[in-house]
Amino acid sequence: MKLYYTPGACSLSPHIALLEAGLPYDLVKVDLRAKKLENGDDFLQVNPKGQVPALALDTGEMVTEGPIIIQMIADKAADKKLAPARDSNERYKLLEWLNYTTTELHKNLGPMFSPVLADDAKAFFKDRAMGKFKYVESQLAGRDYLMGNQFTVADGYLFTMIMWAQDRLGFDLSGLPHVTAYKARVAARPKVQEALKKEGLLKAA
Repeated sequence: MKLYYTPGACSLSPHIALLEAGLPYDLVKVDLRAKKLENGDDFLQVNPKGQVPALALDTGEMVTEGPIIIQMIADKAADKKLAPARDSNERYKLLEWLNYTTTELHKNLGPMFSPVLADDAKAFFKDRAMGKFKYVESQLAGRDYLMGNQFTVADGYLFTMIMWAQDRLGFDLSGLPHVTAYKARVAARPKVQEALKKEGLLKAA
């Protein structure tokens, strides 16, 4: 498999999932602004959506959209329990978290990276995102991870969004102790550390 990624983008989520799953893969870096691969090839020929992540399967098929990619990864390594069993009530709860993260967090945080977005618009998105993080805070009380004590692919996605908010967009999350403790807990996982290092987001020891 090949994961098309941009350092620090939402492709960090499937990168974490691949490492946690122990599946073999190659990384292909994408310049999202230029829509080019490192070798100069046109990324739009790989993924016409022009977005990461994109996962090329060994069959030659291409899978896009992060929440779908990470479920596929989890199902390919079912023994790692990165997602509950298909058709179980717990699986639908995982889907609920993935949907919440992608629609309520990802889609509110993403526009804030735009250099042309007005300050009042950024303040609007920030206020909305903070409200969503407050909900997450309420749900993490007494839990190590979103689904309880078991790390799942949903955690890699939420962790990426918390990193965006706190480390790249300057959100003050100090008033959300469960969220900040959760971020530290996920960050300490060896495979998460490995993903961060491979993307140049964490210096190797």
